[in-house]
Amino acid sequence: MKTVSTDKAPAAIGPYSQAKIAGGFVYTSGQIPVNPSTGLIEADTIEGQTKQVCENIAALLKAAGSSIDKVVKTVCFLSDINNFAAFNKVYAEYFTSNPARSCIAVKDIPKGSLVEIECIAEL
Repeated sequence: MKTVSTDKAPAAIGPYSQAKIAGGFVYTSGQIPVNPSTGLIEADTIEGQTKQVCENIAALLKAAGSSIDKVVKTVCFLSDINNFAAFNKVYAEYFTSNPARSCIAVKDIPKGSLVEIECIAEL
């Protein structure tokens, strides 16, 4: 098993890794819309936050030797299910291979984020 770390995605804010490689797959921790350059959530819309999350995932997968087109499964968390359609529109621009997905609304996401996504990708 190998730990993945990159400054192109937000640093872990707790006792976890950005991602792990095991058995030919990359498992990412949930990514929230923190700009890794500033450490802040800069976007205040679901569209802007989803874009930042997807950029963070793409950077993390690249650091692991994979890519967003090799994602086989995502788990998506929304703070408000009413944002589903707007979220889905941006998500579809990035995850063009249509990986398997779960998408649920939750009460709270760290740092007041509107969205969090984790994924599993092939190497």
